[in-house]
Amino acid sequence: MCIRDSGSTHRFGGIDASVRILRGLGGGSQGQVFEVAVGDEVLALKWFQRSFLRRDPGLAERLTESIRRGAPNADFLWPLALVRPLDRPSGSPTGAERGFGYLMPLRPASFCGAVDHAAGRLTISLQNVLRSAFFLAKAFHALHSRGLCYKDVSLGNLFLDAGRGRILIGDNDNVEVSGRGGGAVVGTWGFMAPEVALGRARPDGGSDLFSLAVLLFHLLTRHDPFKGALERAIPCLDLPARRRLYAEEPLFVFDPRDGRNRPDPIEHAAALLTWPLYPQALQQLFERTFGPGLADPRSRTLTGQWCQQLAATLDQRRLCPDCAEENLLDVRLGGLCRSCGIPLPPPMRLRAAAGLVAVAAGNELHPHHLDTLLPEDLEHPLARVVAHPRRPRLLGLRNLSPHSWTLTVQGGEAVTVAPGETGSLATVATLSTFDGEVLIERPGEPSAEAPPR
Repeated sequence: MCIRDSGSTHRFGGIDASVRILRGLGGGSQGQVFEVAVGDEVLALKWFQRSFLRRDPGLAERLTESIRRGAPNADFLWPLALVRPLDRPSGSPTGAERGFGYLMPLRPASFCGAVDHAAGRLTISLQNVLRSAFFLAKAFHALHSRGLCYKDVSLGNLFLDAGRGRILIGDNDNVEVSGRGGGAVVGTWGFMAPEVALGRARPDGGSDLFSLAVLLFHLLTRHDPFKGALERAIPCLDLPARRRLYAEEPLFVFDPRDGRNRPDPIEHAAALLTWPLYPQALQQLFERTFGPGLADPRSRTLTGQWCQQLAATLDQRRLCPDCAEENLLDVRLGGLCRSCGIPLPPPMRLRAAAGLVAVAAGNELHPHHLDTLLPEDLEHPLARVVAHPRRPRLLGLRNLSPHSWTLTVQGGEAVTVAPGETGSLATVATLSTFDGEVLIERPGEPSAEAPPR
């Protein structure tokens, strides 16, 4: 069966409603993707090429298993239903010769390909880059918690909402039980773990951790973690050269002990500009995965460790009062603006039982800041720092929780802040919430250190 015409209507086995083709969305070596109407719902349909199905005879079974399990979380454009041509008279082609596809949620228009970000074509704040990285690590944590692996991690399968710092993961027909070894797709050069690229192991959760680190590095720096001086010296990046660069002799461009593969100042300027922005604790997670983790999957950074450090990095964000540039600096210390170079004094801080957050417009207080037993989660903020609409240097704290707060000012007066309201931070000393107490610290004032997470 072949699907080509926009406006055509088809009946498939596996669903009761007819499927109307609205428009083509793209295609590749595996098949084509269409925007379709199924009853009153608009979805996406991926229809596989018969040549690909012949190379992957277990695909239909894997998709059926995935549909039965359901999505690990809402960030996956997960298969909803397997669809096949309706039964035909005996003698008609069967199986792969007849073809099949699957329905999945349609990607909203606000999401664009991560390849646009890597190419510098996407306007996105540093805060939302970090949020995107956090939600990516969180999604893979949910996937791995089910004993699954993605296998073919790459920029082409990731989509970003630049305005909200959210992500969506597509092409989930690649997902497999970790280590089971089925399927025709094992990965993409530049993202595959060395042991997979060399054919020494099948994709599993451990190889996913390596590929995830590569994708996170692309998100944070817009650069390939292994393309530096050594790649520049290769006259032709053919398959043997790729094997050497990514699998046989990979060397991280920011390896702390070996500088032979540093980025080129002209060709790789994005990496040299962005890498210094991030705190050492975050850099060390990459150094571990792209150092000892090259040969030892047990040394690779875990999904939960990425989530923890990315959330902590977001807490360090502050804005330059002169040029409004975003900076990532230790919340206890001053520093220099990375854009205009003016000195930045230590910021006002929100100190909770399990976290310390710089007071800057857009920064948020989350449940994990108030409870050491809760995992990092950016889905349900309790409060957000907001700037006054006419006096941007005057900051307040907006109550995003369902409960009222009590703000106690330095003179002892108590002010109630209802859900949705904002209380000024100009003279506040403490914040009492349903989830716990928060101290508002100002530079130069004595403070009690919060225990590390």
